[in-house]
Amino acid sequence: MTPQQRMLSVCFLLVSVTCRTYGSGVVQPFKGLGYYVRSNCPFTLTRFTHNRVEYDITIRRGDSGLLVQVEITMNKVRTVLQNGSILVEKKSVSLPYDHTYQHIFQYGIYTRLRSSLLPLSVTWHSVPGGIDSLWVELQQELSTDMTGLCGKHNVTSNKQQLITESKLTQETCQTRDPVFVTNQVCREFFSYTMECLQVKTPFYIQLCEENIYSFENSKYVRCAFFKEIALHCGNKSYVWQKWRAITKCAEPTCPGDLVYKEEGNAFIPSCSNPNPSFSSQAITSTCVCPKGKVLDDHAEDFRCVSVPSCPCVFSGRTYLTGDRRNTKCQACICDGGGWNCSENSCLGRCDIEGQFVTTFDGKKYVVPGKCTYVASQGLNWTINVGFSGKHASIQTVVLQIFQEMYTFTRSMVKFEDQEITELHQSDHALVFWQSSMYVEVHTSFGMKIQVQVSPEIQLYITPPGKHTGTISGLCGNNNKDTTDDFTSSSGIIENSPEPFALSWSVGRCTPNIPPTCINTDNEIFADEKCSVLNNPAGIFAKCHGYIPTDQFHTACILRTCNCGTNLVQCLCVALGNYAKACASLGVELGDWRKATNCSLTCEKNQEFSYNVRACNHTCRSLSAPDPRCGQEDAPVEGCGCPEGTHLNQGQICTPKTECVCHHHGGITPPGPVVIDGRQNGKVCVHCSEYPVNTAQKTCDSLSKPLVASVTCESGCYCPHDQYEDHHGNCVSRDNCTCVYSGKVFRAGETVKTNCKKCVCGQGQWDCTDEPCPGTCQVYGNGHYQTFDAKWYRFGGHCQYTLVEDYCRSQNGTFSLRVESVPCCDEALTCSRSIILDLQVITLILNDMRVTKQIQKGWTLQQDPLYTIHTVGLYIIISVPSKGLTLIWDKHTRITVELHPDWRNRVCGLCGNFDSNELNDLQISGSAVVSSPMAFGNSWKAATPPCTDVTTEIFPCERNSYCSAWAQRRCMILKGGTFKDCHLKVDPEPYYHACVQESCSCEFEGKFLGFCTAVAAYAEACSDQDVCIDWRTPDMCRKF
Repeated sequence: MTPQQRMLSVCFLLVSVTCRTYGSGVVQPFKGLGYYVRSNCPFTLTRFTHNRVEYDITIRRGDSGLLVQVEITMNKVRTVLQNGSILVEKKSVSLPYDHTYQHIFQYGIYTRLRSSLLPLSVTWHSVPGGIDSLWVELQQELSTDMTGLCGKHNVTSNKQQLITESKLTQETCQTRDPVFVTNQVCREFFSYTMECLQVKTPFYIQLCEENIYSFENSKYVRCAFFKEIALHCGNKSYVWQKWRAITKCAEPTCPGDLVYKEEGNAFIPSCSNPNPSFSSQAITSTCVCPKGKVLDDHAEDFRCVSVPSCPCVFSGRTYLTGDRRNTKCQACICDGGGWNCSENSCLGRCDIEGQFVTTFDGKKYVVPGKCTYVASQGLNWTINVGFSGKHASIQTVVLQIFQEMYTFTRSMVKFEDQEITELHQSDHALVFWQSSMYVEVHTSFGMKIQVQVSPEIQLYITPPGKHTGTISGLCGNNNKDTTDDFTSSSGIIENSPEPFALSWSVGRCTPNIPPTCINTDNEIFADEKCSVLNNPAGIFAKCHGYIPTDQFHTACILRTCNCGTNLVQCLCVALGNYAKACASLGVELGDWRKATNCSLTCEKNQEFSYNVRACNHTCRSLSAPDPRCGQEDAPVEGCGCPEGTHLNQGQICTPKTECVCHHHGGITPPGPVVIDGRQNGKVCVHCSEYPVNTAQKTCDSLSKPLVASVTCESGCYCPHDQYEDHHGNCVSRDNCTCVYSGKVFRAGETVKTNCKKCVCGQGQWDCTDEPCPGTCQVYGNGHYQTFDAKWYRFGGHCQYTLVEDYCRSQNGTFSLRVESVPCCDEALTCSRSIILDLQVITLILNDMRVTKQIQKGWTLQQDPLYTIHTVGLYIIISVPSKGLTLIWDKHTRITVELHPDWRNRVCGLCGNFDSNELNDLQISGSAVVSSPMAFGNSWKAATPPCTDVTTEIFPCERNSYCSAWAQRRCMILKGGTFKDCHLKVDPEPYYHACVQESCSCEFEGKFLGFCTAVAAYAEACSDQDVCIDWRTPDMCRKF
């Protein structure tokens, strides 16, 4: 079978059929000629069942001839059009309105309801007193069980039979035989339609006279009929230019600055989207702005403005053109509806908050064990963090700069053995207390270190602005490329944080930090208290537009529920981390500690403040110029001295007259090493007689971080200049083995990983870059992984741009849009609607199949533009000329693969493919990085209109009773079934997605959220050559 034959075997041409009713009772069925019904009885317009879901549309006309009631029922959701209002489930709604099963929006001068379950739409035109025209459009062939006035889509039905069978019983209504008398307006009008209607003209004249009879004075009944005939004949017909003058039907009036256009874009260009993409199907009667202007959709008075005059919106606030909005790191100016922003001026910072690490380049992960790690190291400095053996909290931070060593413990900092109570200065570092909670270090080469020493130790490292040599460790390498942040101590890029973090451990390390809550009572407390971060009206809401709460919320729950005895302290530390992140951008939250019952008590006569500064606030600063004042010292929270007093010895605040003088301390260097002994082919070391640094006697140790002091353990080791490899043999340095993802490789062996080719040599990996494609995936109720491997969650009911090359006002060549369809319903097969627009042809993937729309002028090429294959559960669409591959599981999961040439040339929900996940959540048309909610809303398709997501839903909070069940079920990802993959692919983000997916519905039904989430991890494992047969007859069986 040729590719073209294969393509046509699974791709269907999209054909639509329409049923209309207009005037005082004209019905144009799906197939056949129209007819007239004079009745004020309720009728079924159309009714059918598709995929076990019932659709029912009923209509009733009033004495005016207009439709006075329309009921649209889709999957038991009832929408009523009556008295100029739209009621969904008996509640009045405003437009645009978005429901799980349907969307209702303005469509030119009409209103349209579009189903999410089926390519079906209902469109109507409201006038004073009712509806003068309504039509139902289907874009898919249906079963033959259709009933109603519209008939069947493929059979011409008997008119009288349709009327009789469609009438609904009601004793007080009447149905009369049509009556018609000669009407001059009808006859004159149809004298201009001969070339269009030809032999059908007499039939339509009678239909016109039946429609107008007794409604001669109703312009709505009359004009609706004439307009439908004019539309039928088209804009190139003779009657098109004449019909309004002949029939005296005036053009509709438009609100505000808008003007009427007989044929125009159904969706008005606006400040939010000045160039909406639309197809020929979106041309209709409409109200538009005058040429050269767009609708200011941020105002409420239908005002038209030029694009340069458009306002901007950020975090719910409107800014006029020219207005500025600044944070500590970035300045933005509103320019024609979009934000022009400066580059982020803040240096990357590494945060280590308990077990949670954020690298210099912004990658977040969790360390696996309560061990000692190299947090970061450079040419002349090393920073180690040591965890408590009891809880997942930092116990010590050790900073070594050249030969100087500083140790930070709870509420204490030492230089060598000397405690620093206020300030220490040397040739290489300035160390000082900022407040009772924070100690800061400024180095001679530009590195800044901030250590929170109370109530828990946390570490924040800002690297030198211009550094020479390589930075490495848990904090990554600070090269603005997140794809290589997991570079192990041996030089290879790991896919999972566990082997990466373990490679930077000092000495042996066993993973022993629980990845989930281990105390049910604590978990209940954590769930309740940590939810304050997500409260849209709470103390932290002011920062939601700047920093997403999702990862802070997850960290809060995990830290609090696995806390020791002081739950409140753990909670407050976690909440404080979000507050600190907000403060780093200049977002002031107010007294969040009081609002969350996290207030601190100060010792002696000190006072708590969110704005403590060290400069000139101690007695020491009075005796000489204060070196702290020359540093960029942002204020921190904690206890300090009130204005007018200075910190004296004994941590007491005194007036300057009671202050004493201070002096600097000294330093102590480390000691020497030697070696001795031999036994059974290995060196036998007796540390008491002949100490030696035994930590550097294995191949594994060659890539391990060096420690300053000599470590000697008595025992047998390989001879001088030989090292024990990973198999226990003594080998030369050149023959040392390497480890990657838990597997041992011989010297000279190669591994391909993360767009790099790595060769094992001397116990370390030497890697070179290789171009590789980008992969983005979305599945379930809105779980996304961008091309740059950033995970985020965004659930919306609208159509969104997943990826396109129409970026930065450039002309593009393709656009991929997606739309969710209902999942939590036992009667439905959960799926996702996908639209791939290739300019000349549009492919639509829904209802488990592919249909196509061909633009005029395009013909089938010898070399097909695209190919479609069905492989197992998946449909795969390949567009070779675009370097684009789309993989769809026929449900909610989509994978997009792009050729490396697309790097930094695409945009959308999949990010910008520039190897930096930190800037992936850029708002459409802007350099502003925002929360997942604001980011997702900005990529909402302009057509059709749709409401923004305003509240983030946390499924496991909404369906709390299934949270524990979901966690137990999803532990399959962290358990033995997938253990061979854990070192290759980090299961953590997949586990969290699995829990959310499993909680999404009160019952699984046909929404296999759990199965989809597990399948996503299984496929990621397969990409790393770990194939796992995880499906069983009782769990996610193969279809």
